[in-house]
Amino acid sequence: MTDVFMPRLSDTMTEGAIAQWLKSEGDTVNRGDVIAEIETDKAVMDLEAYEGGVLEKILVQPGENVAIGAPIAVIGDGSGAGSSGGSGDAAAAPQAEPEAAPAEAAAAAPAAPEATPAETAPATPAETAETPADESEAPAASGSKIKATPLVRSLARTHGIDLATVTGSGPGGRIVRADIEQLIGSGSKPAAAPAAPTAPEPQAAPAAASAAPVGTPQPDDEVVPMSQIRKVTARRLTEAALVPVFQLTSVVDASRLTEVRRDINTRLADAGVKVSVNDLIVRAVAVALALHPEANASFGGDAILRHKHVNVGVAVALDDGLVVPVVKDADKKSVTAIGAEVKDLASRARAGRLKLDEMSNGTISVSNLGMFGVDQFTAVINPPEAIIVAVGGTADEAVVVDGKVEIRPRTRLTITVDHRVLDGAGAAAFLKDLTELLTEPLRILV
Repeated sequence: MTDVFMPRLSDTMTEGAIAQWLKSEGDTVNRGDVIAEIETDKAVMDLEAYEGGVLEKILVQPGENVAIGAPIAVIGDGSGAGSSGGSGDAAAAPQAEPEAAPAEAAAAAPAAPEATPAETAPATPAETAETPADESEAPAASGSKIKATPLVRSLARTHGIDLATVTGSGPGGRIVRADIEQLIGSGSKPAAAPAAPTAPEPQAAPAAASAAPVGTPQPDDEVVPMSQIRKVTARRLTEAALVPVFQLTSVVDASRLTEVRRDINTRLADAGVKVSVNDLIVRAVAVALALHPEANASFGGDAILRHKHVNVGVAVALDDGLVVPVVKDADKKSVTAIGAEVKDLASRARAGRLKLDEMSNGTISVSNLGMFGVDQFTAVINPPEAIIVAVGGTADEAVVVDGKVEIRPRTRLTITVDHRVLDGAGAAAFLKDLTELLTEPLRILV
């Protein structure tokens, strides 16, 4: 008799919801069968059975949120003597690759991803509740051992919480990050006992000190439950607000950009190729970033992490939040290849079918609101990335060219920059090259 536990499907996930069960109670389950769809903070993922048998009991109904490691179903031999949680090994696992993103703590306490390297490893049946192999267990005041990961211990230290006073909600009483965040958000923080001096640990950026103010519903208010994606979006934005940033804006003469796009689509129409202005912008951002390795970097506490790959995230708006799929090695791909990939990623993002690695390891992001009639805006940075490019719409404007007033299409770019990684001059040099590439876009086609 084995329990199926809520797995940890991404490094930013603290709880999950059952989107739907694909098997019913009493159904025979074979090893490898997809038995349910799990809605995480990033996507909807398939849950595969590790063991065969009969799905004897469903413990969590569709739409319910449960913490990582909580039992959600029981697979047995059909005898009906089902467990209600805590039998043995987990009987199901995600049909997905683990996300290998930079630690979110390096930028704002998740991003982007906020797990330590040990926590981004695939969860094993015994590790489905934030339990990396190197988990330490320190004696509690009562003589029992405290079960908590290094990340949980660090978070508790930062906020002055004594783990010995915390009741863990994970398997076997393990303290998970959600337990600490609940205390932080409620303002009820048990004081930490004085600790013996320890060796200094690598410094990470501060986590959110407290939850944002919570509104009080009025009698005629509609209460709309937050989806997993909306929850993580709200949390990420709060954490991003802690990053010290500045903004720079430039104006692009888009005459050649629109001409090149029109020419590409006309010449390659028979081949079914169609590129957008945004595809050209993504390509230009990638080329410009490759020219400025100091900007293709992240804040790493006491070091700057310079990345060897240029991976451009493209913000995609969903009905219930925002996701940022990533075009990997965009500086090495053609505009047409980028266009096809962005279209595919955006389509699967809206269907909730992105893989975790397709939303990981971005080194810069692009957010384009021009199609909504927005002339110019400032985008919130996506930690641990150092830059996000906000693209406004293209509009005809009167400008002076060679002493004469002419009408030219112009687009405004605003970059938000992590000041810990880049200073004004370095960011301005990147923006200058990006602006020139879009003004004369033939350079991004070779």
